[in-house]
Amino acid sequence: MNLCSICSGSSGNCIYVGDSNTHLMVDAGASGKKMESGMNELDLSLKDVNGILITHEHSDHIKGLGVVARKYGIPIYATGGTIEAMKEIKQLGKIPEELFHEIKADNDFYINEILVKPFEISHDAAEPVGYRFEKGEKSIGIATDLGYYSDYTIDKLQGLDVLLLEANHDIHMLQVGAYPYYLKQRILGKRGHLSNESSGQLLSRILHDGLKTVLLGHLSRENNFAELAYETVRLEIAMADNQYKPDDFPIYVAARESNSMLVTA
Repeated sequence: MNLCSICSGSSGNCIYVGDSNTHLMVDAGASGKKMESGMNELDLSLKDVNGILITHEHSDHIKGLGVVARKYGIPIYATGGTIEAMKEIKQLGKIPEELFHEIKADNDFYINEILVKPFEISHDAAEPVGYRFEKGEKSIGIATDLGYYSDYTIDKLQGLDVLLLEANHDIHMLQVGAYPYYLKQRILGKRGHLSNESSGQLLSRILHDGLKTVLLGHLSRENNFAELAYETVRLEIAMADNQYKPDDFPIYVAARESNSMLVTA
């Protein structure tokens, strides 16, 4: 299985996960043109997509969904709460009812030979989820848009080969930045976003010898930058009470507007 972040950040999110037989997208928060060009870089097209898995209904995760789902008839997988919330968003346009497939956190299902394991996340959305994908011995995890993590989160992310993990903001940059108070409180709250520090602390709890690659994603344009996220996460690993050092694992930052490298589990 492979993972590639097509775009990542508060302005738009779309992630490819797949193998030679099955091609999936997690979220569709970019224009159809942007998603098509991202897939083309992988020698694929949106016509090849077997399903789009939605984490939640915020526009940076679904703004291109209506266009591509209608054009290519792609099945959409999302929780009941997310589906109902999306139906209320006029900008998506009318999506044919038969394209929606309701899923539930902790209820695993297959798309072809890939096992999909949705899990709960804490975010200010209707019924948000993260995803874990497994095929044979290989596993890929995607966890963004979570205000905090718990033992449940740590359990769902154990033993991964590849992880795309949120490192949304630097706490100090957010606190002294231009955002209004209510928005700062929302981002810092338990249903907001994971800070660089929290991202590094969560990562430190799930490191293991088999972890091949970590991609940090969903960085805030205003309250973070790539070097700071990277160094803060590495510092948290260095300070953590385990046997691992930051250089033991390849850590990259997913670009805002362009494809990451294709990561193989």
